[in-house]
Amino acid sequence: MAGVTIIGGGLAGAAAASVLGPRALLLEREAGPHDKICGEFLSHEAGDTLAAMGFDASRLGGAPIGRMRLHHKRRSAAAALPFVSHGLSRRTLDEALLEHAAARGADVRRGIVVRGLGDGTALTSEGETEAGTLLLATGKHDLRGQRRDRAGTISDLAGFKMFFRAPAALAARLAGHVDVTLFDGGYAGLQPVEGGRINLCLLVERGRFRALGGTWDTLFAALLREPSLAALDEAEALLDKPLTISNVPYGYLAEPQADGLWRLGDQAAVIPSFCGDGMAMALHSGHLAATMLSDGADAPAFQARLRRDTRRQVRLATTVQRMATTRLGRFVTMAGMSAVPGAMGLLARWTRVGA
Repeated sequence: MAGVTIIGGGLAGAAAASVLGPRALLLEREAGPHDKICGEFLSHEAGDTLAAMGFDASRLGGAPIGRMRLHHKRRSAAAALPFVSHGLSRRTLDEALLEHAAARGADVRRGIVVRGLGDGTALTSEGETEAGTLLLATGKHDLRGQRRDRAGTISDLAGFKMFFRAPAALAARLAGHVDVTLFDGGYAGLQPVEGGRINLCLLVERGRFRALGGTWDTLFAALLREPSLAALDEAEALLDKPLTISNVPYGYLAEPQADGLWRLGDQAAVIPSFCGDGMAMALHSGHLAATMLSDGADAPAFQARLRRDTRRQVRLATTVQRMATTRLGRFVTMAGMSAVPGAMGLLARWTRVGA
């Protein structure tokens, strides 16, 4: 098989490189470990995919998570998850997975920015590189000339992420849980990750963000007025400023194309982050692409298969996200989750890859 160039060293790209081994050249723009906007919920399915690549995620010390709570103002609903999960930061997981890919023989090159694609080449910060088969795994960020179609997606949201060191009472309350809080114009997820930290990751409509003052400080002050998040007032922020992102097309599903480009991870399917399946989908896409490529499949066949694997989950999660951003939708969501035993567990199961 001809050489394979993977653009992007996140979960999807590193997973593909781990399977392809010496056949893969992986180009990653960041020179070293770094944090990323992500809820960092590593589901059972994600763990299975990692295990299939010979990677043991349990050694990384992720915080175990077995229950979910949904909050809106002073109402809450709770449920056991139908799988064992972990909170594990992307800084830790991505770096370990890149090391795993390199140990399996992949040529992993750091600090190289891909500026565009030419005829069979990648145009990088170090010049042109013969690309062979191209796997696009740039995550939520589009490569120049490869912008995703945002028609019909939810793309008017701003994302924020902050790590905290929690006071003892909050740490004890969160142990084993992921908390999702619905608020006017968005939602926030709060969960433990490795090292005794907690991850606050949230999405807010940009109009609502501007109405709140358009700064992290004013947004965070509004979050503290939510009963389920008020305890963060006593938590120690661990980043100088939050990580931010915008214009992510939630609900996007790539159509098979005849351009020969293999689109992985968020370049192929963007599931709303509250359902916690984004990491599993990224890993699944990388593993599937490498396996199908090794078996002689072409890019359109891969994109069609990946779309079948993820379409129902993405569409269901997108529908729920649209509901959660309206006042009536939040009321109906909370009423339904509170009234129907196991409803949250079913939603979690129905948004899983392979479910």
